Amino acid sequence: MSPLASVRIGHWTGAGTGVTVLLPPEGTVGSGEVRGGAPATREFALLEPAKMMDRVDAVVLSGGSAFGLAAADGVMRLLHERGTGFATPAGPVPIVVGMSVFDGVLGPAAPGPSEGRAAAVAALSGEPLRSGKVGAGTGATSGKHRGKLFPGGFGLAEAKVGEASLASVAVVNAWGDIIGANGSPVFTESQGVAPQGFLNTTLVVVITDARLSKLDCHLLAQSGHNGLARALDPVHTRFDGDAVVTLATGAAGIDGDTDALRAATPHVVAGAIRAIAAKT
Repeated sequence: MSPLASVRIGHWTGAGTGVTVLLPPEGTVGSGEVRGGAPATREFALLEPAKMMDRVDAVVLSGGSAFGLAAADGVMRLLHERGTGFATPAGPVPIVVGMSVFDGVLGPAAPGPSEGRAAAVAALSGEPLRSGKVGAGTGATSGKHRGKLFPGGFGLAEAKVGEASLASVAVVNAWGDIIGANGSPVFTESQGVAPQGFLNTTLVVVITDARLSKLDCHLLAQSGHNGLARALDPVHTRFDGDAVVTLATGAAGIDGDTDALRAATPHVVAGAIRAIAAKT
């Protein structure tokens, strides 16, 4: 079974920006790692292996740079209304991780709580998952280190790893080029002139249906960055906020082979990034 079958994913798409929400099943374990120099994140410290919390109730990918992190507020309130979250004497506290890309839409025009809630409602409704210029990938571009704008967007890829399954979704808004399997940029026709050093960051979520520990998830997130290095050039620059989150849903009912999953993760992440070329 595809790991995407157990994780509900929905988009809200606006004018040049958007939100994508991932809602994993109860009991999902998560971790992550940031390697870019300009991250816009929420609750990422909780993902560190040494921190107490290992559950993740939602991952929110958004445009709007740091303004767009507010989209997670709408998702958090919706989950709280549904009784989802870490149990406390005062009620559940949903663990909502947020990551944003700088797509050039800032201030009041950036996604906020209502847009985050709309994307979460879309995820819960079971709408077919779309890729390309949609959700958090709506205003995404790539190749800006060349001084021009090339396509970016939202992509996904999947693979089977023994009895487990592995998937990746990616929002590619990179300073570098998307690089094909042949080692060359996949886009050669620009869409305009790029502002120097701005409008960047690639966000990735790796999903497996195997059971993994939080440390295992952290190791997969590290391997996910190897996938970014295969499919983006340059990568992890001071202008990018490149971040990878790993979610282990356990939906397959098996313990994961961490090393086998780590070996496959860079291929799946690179595949999700390169898949954008087929949607533009």
